[in-house]
Amino acid sequence: MPIRVQNDLPVKEILEQENIFVMDEYRAAHQDIRPISIGLLNLMPLKEDTELQILRSLSNTPLQVDVTFVRVGSHVSKNTSTSHIYKFYEAFEEVKHQKFDGFIITGAPVEQMPFEEVDYWEELKEIMDWTTTNVTSTLHLCWGAQAGLYYHYGIDKVQLPNKMFGVFKHHVRNRKIPLVRGFDDVFYAPHSRHTTVPQELLEADDRITILADSKEAGVFLCMAKEGRQIFVMGHPEYDRVTLDTEYKRDKGKGLDIQVPVNYYPEDDPDNRPELIWRAHANNLYTNWLNYYVYQLTPYDLYGTPF
Repeated sequence: MPIRVQNDLPVKEILEQENIFVMDEYRAAHQDIRPISIGLLNLMPLKEDTELQILRSLSNTPLQVDVTFVRVGSHVSKNTSTSHIYKFYEAFEEVKHQKFDGFIITGAPVEQMPFEEVDYWEELKEIMDWTTTNVTSTLHLCWGAQAGLYYHYGIDKVQLPNKMFGVFKHHVRNRKIPLVRGFDDVFYAPHSRHTTVPQELLEADDRITILADSKEAGVFLCMAKEGRQIFVMGHPEYDRVTLDTEYKRDKGKGLDIQVPVNYYPEDDPDNRPELIWRAHANNLYTNWLNYYVYQLTPYDLYGTPF
């Protein structure tokens, strides 16, 4: 799939080096097709890392995807340069009059705080409400999934006794649902979080369909409203070294952090991590774009009500 981005986006060069088809604005403007419009609300602190991971994940179908990076106006990022934010991101206030085929809400490093204490919670509530009328399908990731389940369905997260940290085995449920089409019975995915949404509460809510879970990590993937809302509890978009970077960062700070589960060969942080989740991560994003965005979205986004 060609990913349409601004010509001078820094991660564009990295994607091209990985042989991912990245289309600049000029070439995209001269193709007589309507690209799929995806909004990315990036709440992660290292925004360029997340941009690269998400764009890489969206690059595996023949669809042309036009990605708009969105930021909250009620929070100032401390880990990404202001010049990058204001050059490549649009405030929600600037895009809320638009409609999107798909929208992604990322995780955020605020999971141990009550939702109401997050400084951009009121704005995020407005955004999540807006997605119900302006977006065909919304994909919520990690803390974004917890926030979405809390806001839309009143199911709160709970604190874990120990950080869920590593690459965990999951099992597919409801195989006939297109979102998990092509998945093996067992697949792996990374998690990095201190909180969880209790599986028994999700099981008891008939508005929510669980598609994959783990004995160790709980629910990984669920959806509501026939895929208009999709919740991913882990980080399938993570690259090979993301957990390694987190582990060594926390060790360097003297924090009590355990070696990520099922990550380093022989559990030795000096060994290069094995990448064992990329194929299923790509499949997840491809299925979302195809079955829940492209196949359902109207050709005329503005002339057809959702």
